[in-house]
Amino acid sequence: MPTISPTLAATIDKVTKRLLPFLLLMYVLAFLDRANVGFAKKAFQADTGISDAAFALGASIFFLGYALFEVPSNLIMHRVGAKIWMARIMITWGLISAAMMFAHNEITFYVLRVLLGIAEAGFFPGVILYLTYWFPSFARGRAMGLFYFGAPLAFIFGSPLSGLLLEFQGLGGLHGWQWMFLIEGLLASIVGVFAYFYLDNKPKDAKWLSGEEKAVLDQALANEDSAKQAHGPRGTLAALKNGRVLYFSLIYLIIQMSVYGVVFYLPSQVAGLLGTNVGFTVGLVTAIPWICAMVATYFLPRWSDRTGERRLFAGGILVVCAIGIAASVASNSPALSLIALCFAAAGFISVQPIFWTLPTGYLGGVAAAGGIALINSLGNVGGFIAPNVKTWAEATFASTSAGLYLLAITTLIGAVLIFALAAVGIGRETRAAKASGR
Repeated sequence: MPTISPTLAATIDKVTKRLLPFLLLMYVLAFLDRANVGFAKKAFQADTGISDAAFALGASIFFLGYALFEVPSNLIMHRVGAKIWMARIMITWGLISAAMMFAHNEITFYVLRVLLGIAEAGFFPGVILYLTYWFPSFARGRAMGLFYFGAPLAFIFGSPLSGLLLEFQGLGGLHGWQWMFLIEGLLASIVGVFAYFYLDNKPKDAKWLSGEEKAVLDQALANEDSAKQAHGPRGTLAALKNGRVLYFSLIYLIIQMSVYGVVFYLPSQVAGLLGTNVGFTVGLVTAIPWICAMVATYFLPRWSDRTGERRLFAGGILVVCAIGIAASVASNSPALSLIALCFAAAGFISVQPIFWTLPTGYLGGVAAAGGIALINSLGNVGGFIAPNVKTWAEATFASTSAGLYLLAITTLIGAVLIFALAAVGIGRETRAAKASGR
């Protein structure tokens, strides 16, 4: 591995300390506001009379609005900059999430979930694109791994918070789930206001970097971008039609099926294992798999960065994830089921930052803005498919385990697709771009 200059290494460390904690906070709130509906499930259904099928549709319909507006949102961010656009996204999604307190019937529930998806569209691919403006490829796996702490942290701290807020039942004449949506939504809007003043669009705009630091970082990123332009698509339309981009989208769709097939129902599953209702205790126990996910997300992307091996790492992690999903319902022991959920959560969270090093090593310039958004957009359709497929499988096979077994199978298919990346010609360009970026 070529030597990295001390100045570049120090600059990357400085950028990491400046940007990652705030981006992480943003992601914690984003993930919490899209997934907290899982905590509200039982109380929300009891108070509104919404059926299981209607809840599954409402929980998943978020991803339709999200998917439709991902690409235009990311292209707007590429044009106007993260400073303005990230602030807009957070403020609007926080207000809509807080408005979920008024979802007293199916139609209102559906409309607000669609609007939440539209408001949040572009946040995640926007951050992935934003990281390519600041981190060369050799440091990007670690940076994305730190950013992905957001999902487990949302559950480590958000699960007890959501459980605690649900116990505010009757306070001020509101249901507990209303307090949960209101408080967690407003938190996102407040952080969105701070985002406008805290974020810088690119290294050249950062007053906290010296001239030498800006120059060495810009040079490393420019060298890498030249390699991407030589091997990958050069324009937005070319990226959107690119077969390799669509292949990445299919893999990411399957990963997201694993994520949301478990996430939306994890509190209820843990409550079943404990034989109690969803509340503060369930919130604490639900945090355990996410602690395991955070540990895996800290070590595995760094290990992948050091070895330069992405495909085998990502595929192997998905195999372990599939086994964990299946074992969580195959075991009759609550302790073993919880351990299996720990492996599942660790797998489907830690695989994602490693996965994203592949398309971001292939796409550059405006093609990266469109391509990354398309991958995330089509991939997140998996978040719509998973709850509905899970509900269908359970009804069709008259088994509460059938849905998770089906998701375990789709996760294995995702692993096979990742292992097959080299066979379809993906990997050679990403390694070339990685080498030139150093």
